[in-house]
Amino acid sequence: METLEYTDVNAHVVARCKEGDRKAQYELYKLYSKSMFNVSMRITNDYTEAEDVLQESFLSAFRELHTFKGDSTFGSWLKRIVINKSITKVRSRRLQVVPMEDHLDVPEETPELDQEDMEYKVESIKKAIQALPDGYRVVLTLYLLEGYDHAEIADILSISEATSKSQYSRARKKLLGLLQEQSF
Repeated sequence: METLEYTDVNAHVVARCKEGDRKAQYELYKLYSKSMFNVSMRITNDYTEAEDVLQESFLSAFRELHTFKGDSTFGSWLKRIVINKSITKVRSRRLQVVPMEDHLDVPEETPELDQEDMEYKVESIKKAIQALPDGYRVVLTLYLLEGYDHAEIADILSISEATSKSQYSRARKKLLGLLQEQSF
């Protein structure tokens, strides 16, 4: 089986940053700031905190750039920094992920939404996600929007994998309830 290699299209900019090029740092900031702000915003659910996280993350990334080995893209490395700082920000607000029973296998009824309905109601969905309690929103965001699996979420949040799955299940139920309340 052949291994696939990836190429980080911004590797040349990262290399210039490692050499202390301030213009290259600004270039990386312009390339990644909007997407990293959105990642933080989905986790913190607070504009000001997301801005703070963004600035702190870039400062950390530039300070620690010498530790970036290039075994992943710069964007994924930076995203991990943003996620960790966002979670720290939420935890500082006393985030408590409550362990749930491991054996909650209640069947879920989920309404089917076609693509047109989804596009039309995106704003309602965003508002419903923002209305979720911190613990639910963080797990749901990491799983659904950022693509982490439950083992990775458990590691990031220092919880059990079962707790991550339970929080995700409860977050989905709560989200569906909020959407139904909005006559979704």
